[in-house]
Amino acid sequence: MELYGYYRSSAAYRVRIALNLKRLTYEQVAINLLQNEQQSEVYRLINPQGLVPSLKTDDDNILTQSPAILEWLEESYPEPPLLPQNALDKAKVRSWCFQVACDIHPICNLRILNYVKDNLNAGEEGKTAWLHHWMSEGFRALELQLKTERGVYCFGDWVTLADVYLIPQVFNALRFGVDMEAYPRIMSIYQACNELAAFERAQPERNKPAS
Repeated sequence: MELYGYYRSSAAYRVRIALNLKRLTYEQVAINLLQNEQQSEVYRLINPQGLVPSLKTDDDNILTQSPAILEWLEESYPEPPLLPQNALDKAKVRSWCFQVACDIHPICNLRILNYVKDNLNAGEEGKTAWLHHWMSEGFRALELQLKTERGVYCFGDWVTLADVYLIPQVFNALRFGVDMEAYPRIMSIYQACNELAAFERAQPERNKPAS
């Protein structure tokens, strides 16, 4: 498999974690978002949206959108499972995933931040304020939900897709200086996950292309 992504993209980071957890072999193809390589004619033939990640499967199919890629991985490579077996528990885990994927990440990613900074004339200060506000709003709700759960990770003592979504989002928050002191449960999960080899190997600095 080939994973097209940017090392700091939280969506690509999710997929790296899942591939590692599933113990799958893959090659990475670097797409530099800061140099607009995602908008190149060559890459748009792979992903017409001009977004990362994209995953080329072993039979040369192209999958886009990290939630779809992660669901495909779960169905195609069910061991180890990243979703509970019980339908209600599965819905709970997906709810946490979608709070990150739908309500935090899309409005805090690079193209939105650049639009806020440049097109809405908010500048760097306004961009940072936007990001801090929406990440904090999302984490506040997640913290309330996750602190009622027992165990080391989001859902008990085994890793699920909720952890796969959460950890890259926390990494981004820390990178941009979001104050995470109000979210001790989230930070405990973040630290526990990063002690696992699959998460550690997926970390952005471990996947930065050689210059």
